[in-house]
Amino acid sequence: MRVYEVARETLETSVYLKINIDGVGKYKIDTGIGFFDHLLSSFAKHGCFDLIVKVKGDLDVDDHHTVEDVGICLGLALSKIERKNIFRFGWAIVPMDEARATISIDLCGRSYLVSKYTPKREYLGSLSTENINHFFQSVASYGFLNIHYEVIGENEHHKVEALFKAFGLALDMATKIDERKGVVSTKGDVKL
Repeated sequence: MRVYEVARETLETSVYLKINIDGVGKYKIDTGIGFFDHLLSSFAKHGCFDLIVKVKGDLDVDDHHTVEDVGICLGLALSKIERKNIFRFGWAIVPMDEARATISIDLCGRSYLVSKYTPKREYLGSLSTENINHFFQSVASYGFLNIHYEVIGENEHHKVEALFKAFGLALDMATKIDERKGVVSTKGDVKL
């Protein structure tokens, strides 16, 4: 079983995150931001990851540090995945009513984010929509992976939820074990 735990304490947040890459989609999420909990639950369920996230953040300031630090912790957990005998690449297209999210990822040992998501609303519940892209930037930076996505549609809830479901599906694909693969690189190594 590939189970990774990260605990991170700053003056702004206290985050505990545990992910079982080979899970069945069980989750227990408490970030203090209801809609963010919903998104992380969707990510875990559709990716078949067992995920625990517990956060005490400075929500009296705003949601930025909480969202950012969960992204950092998820990235740190993903950086621990052995890059040998996995698919390495993953992608998904998820429709949700009028919305559609397309995502591709590469567990390549290099950080890069390409985002084509421009929010049309400032908030979803108490989650600032500007922090969606920031969350994925944090995951990419600390997880040493490429993430590319595009989101279209009218309903902001549908757009963002489709994106998190797609991320779960794509990461599940990229982390699948295939003993034939070895290190999937013509260089012979995927370093962090």
